[in-house]
Amino acid sequence: MRTIESLLPMDDYQLQVRFDNGIEKKVDLKPYLDLPVFSILKDVNIFQKVTNQVYFIEWQGHEIDLSADTLWHEGK
Repeated sequence: MRTIESLLPMDDYQLQVRFDNGIEKKVDLKPYLDLPVFSILKDVNIFQKVTNQVYFIEWQGHEIDLSADTLWHEGK
């Protein structure tokens, strides 16, 4: 199971994610923002408050999360 070593929210609704194997990927979350559960993240202030929970990331208080595996597959 993959884990997240570090996480950095970037401009334009992207995340820079470093995984436990040392590989870094950029994940573009713009396509997710049109889904109802993720739409609140259009507020940049909320988007920037993402936290690393090792096996997933989350926006605390908003019941939104994404697994490390999802980020791995979506990242480039």
